[in-house]
Amino acid sequence: MKKLAIVTTHPIQYYAPLFRLLASIKDLEVKVFYTYEKEDEVFDEGFGKVFSWDIPLLEGYAYSFVPNNGNLKKNFWSIQNPTLITEIEQWGATAVLFFGWNFYSHLKAIKYFKNKIRVFFRGDSTLINQSKGIKNFLRKTFLTWVYSGINQAFYVGTANRKYYEFCGLQENKLQFAPHAIDNDRFKLVTNEHLEFVKKTHFNLSIQEKNIVILYCAKFQAVKNPIFFINAFKKIENTNLRLIMVGNGVLENELKYISSEDNRVSFISFQNQSMMPAVYRLGDLLVLPSLSETWGLAVNEAMACGKAVLVSNKCGCAEDLVENGLNGYVFESDNQTDLVNKINLLTNCKAKLTEMGNYSTKKINDWTFEKQVLAITQIL
Repeated sequence: MKKLAIVTTHPIQYYAPLFRLLASIKDLEVKVFYTYEKEDEVFDEGFGKVFSWDIPLLEGYAYSFVPNNGNLKKNFWSIQNPTLITEIEQWGATAVLFFGWNFYSHLKAIKYFKNKIRVFFRGDSTLINQSKGIKNFLRKTFLTWVYSGINQAFYVGTANRKYYEFCGLQENKLQFAPHAIDNDRFKLVTNEHLEFVKKTHFNLSIQEKNIVILYCAKFQAVKNPIFFINAFKKIENTNLRLIMVGNGVLENELKYISSEDNRVSFISFQNQSMMPAVYRLGDLLVLPSLSETWGLAVNEAMACGKAVLVSNKCGCAEDLVENGLNGYVFESDNQTDLVNKINLLTNCKAKLTEMGNYSTKKINDWTFEKQVLAITQIL
């Protein structure tokens, strides 16, 4: 019986389906070791509010919360688990999969288990916005040392693979395991979802003829929402509507700069169970981020059958967006390019529907099942 220990910080909505699937594999025992702390409610600085996820994150697999003596600032020293290595050894793990190295306990355990049991790694880092010169040399030297203890890295997409190659990992240590969300959950539309869409459209005075653009992300600088709204205001098409979904430190400023454009509306952060309805409020998702290791909102929108317009600073752009087929990639922080791409996409609502259908087909290949297959093949 193979025993796979998984080390990650805290329960995350995107990982739970993967853990459940791995736990269902015959002749494989799985246990997740959470290294941060158990929180029924969390304060998210990006959204600027306290919330708890409304979908199950701890069902269907074995787990434990490892005592953490670190601080709560979520930096390298925030995760210090004196018993982590002992707990993994006492459980009898034959392999260990780490989600992230940039915490004290994680890096210590990676180095400890090197050449003792098989050490796997999964992350989504990229070389987007890579520094140059001596900083880049020092980064490469350090990361080569970090990943020297890894037997296998599971890369989530093209940009992530390039990062691992930069870190010195050879072909035989790289395995594709696509970044994924629960496609089936986002494809399922309930009566509650339909009522939410109908009510929201009514409250925002959105008509069937309107083309609705969605922004679904935190209102923070790295997501570039101010740039996005200013670009939208340059577009004269009165048939367009923009719905900004979320909360964050820039919320008041965003509402102020858009106050004179009655085409722009805001709705607050929505929990996971309602996100399939949120994406169905619109026809096109725009992700204008200045830096995004992946951008799982794009996976979610595609699973909901939406066209996508994505900054080239998003890790998913190269893999998920096919220009002219399910959307476009635009040059980050280039207002002219963004405006031109929005105009190109919104000149025909029927064309957006076709692109959305293509999105649905394309995202069918980006699944947790393929992640599990990649991991079990290596095991």
